[in-house]
Amino acid sequence: MGTAVTHAPATEDPTRDSEPRQRPAKAPRPAALKRRGRRENLAGYLFMSPWIAGFLLLTAGPMIASLYFAFTDYNLFDAPRWIGLDNFSEMFADPRWRHSVRVTLWYVAVGTPLKLIAALGVALLLAQKRRGQAFYRAAFYAPSLIGASVSIAIVWKAIFSDDAIVDRTQKIFGIDVGGWTGDPEMIIYSLVALTVWQFGAPMVIFLAGLKQVPRELYEAAEVDGAGTFRRFWNITLPMISPVLFFNVLLETIHSFQIFSSAYIVGGGAGGNACGPADGSMVYTCYLYVQGFENSRMGLASAMAWLLLVAVALVTAVLFWSQKRWVHYEEGAR
Repeated sequence: MGTAVTHAPATEDPTRDSEPRQRPAKAPRPAALKRRGRRENLAGYLFMSPWIAGFLLLTAGPMIASLYFAFTDYNLFDAPRWIGLDNFSEMFADPRWRHSVRVTLWYVAVGTPLKLIAALGVALLLAQKRRGQAFYRAAFYAPSLIGASVSIAIVWKAIFSDDAIVDRTQKIFGIDVGGWTGDPEMIIYSLVALTVWQFGAPMVIFLAGLKQVPRELYEAAEVDGAGTFRRFWNITLPMISPVLFFNVLLETIHSFQIFSSAYIVGGGAGGNACGPADGSMVYTCYLYVQGFENSRMGLASAMAWLLLVAVALVTAVLFWSQKRWVHYEEGAR
């Protein structure tokens, strides 16, 4: 007899149907995504609206207006009258305008390098560990905070005037040239001294760059017998060249924009607004004289736009030249 084979009934997993099946989440509809994006953009524009309003009303609007005034005869009281390129023709034929260009270029070419040399020199000293380092950093940085103020310019004028501290110190060493602010040839040197005194801001930037130079490079150079100057020339300068480029660019632009110190040290309003015999007649000072003292706002606008173009060209040249002397890490440019 054959034996009957019985099969046990298959046991079902009790947890099989106890958990609900998870359905794939539905992707948000394109319309919903657009509405959410619009809400986010609206919130962003609301937060940006104070800045946008300030930019349009205080920066973009006046710039567009001054561009129009540059081609008009406008004296702040009468309606502007379109004269085309006459303001630029008059400007180029004006000997005082050419003198202001020469003074400004001399100031930029002399004051900017001296300021950066002083900033880098002090930064190299402060990069070394010493007691009271935080105090020295704050003390050297302080002139940058107050140097551009009118009060400092007034004090500077008093220091370099006749029979003041600088004049008396010169006489001790047998130098009798009088006060610098009263001499058409020397007043520009007082402005250079003032800008060099404000080396704190680029000094801090140089100091941050020096902190990033690996110590291992200096140690290897010392093992190879490299002296202090060679280590500075072959290691320090190439490694901080991006920081140097940034400071050169920033300080050059600032030097072209000098006004308050030249105006105050030069004498302020009146016939000697830009120094005796126009000794401190920088470009912006002559621009102010034409616009606000002579009521030639159209001509002043033309001068302002020409200055903008000149600074843009100088900036472009600096950016073009950086590939020859600025060294970036691979992929950091």
